[in-house]
Amino acid sequence: MAYRFVRAHPKFSRLPALRKRLDNSEIERMNPYGRAMTKSLNDLRFDPETGEALWVEEDYCTPPLAMEREVLDQYFDDLIIVEADVNETEGWERIEEYPLLWDEITGEA
Repeated sequence: MAYRFVRAHPKFSRLPALRKRLDNSEIERMNPYGRAMTKSLNDLRFDPETGEALWVEEDYCTPPLAMEREVLDQYFDDLIIVEADVNETEGWERIEEYPLLWDEITGEA
């Protein structure tokens, strides 16, 4: 298993649909990646300087995120795997200072 450090531009008009799919556990039920993807997408960070979402994604695919792209491409543009093999904890620590994406779009930040 590997963890990918990811950056992408959110499709803001589509994020309410993503939030709904996360809240009703639709993505969590996707096998084999749903549970890990749900955790990552719930914890998305937002870089206000670049307008990008930042996260660490658990992944088993070659090429990286091959299966997950079916979901991710609906909600994000310009997805870049910044680091293909990052320590999960260290990856999240790198972005912990950034605000949560969900707080930014709901104005709760």
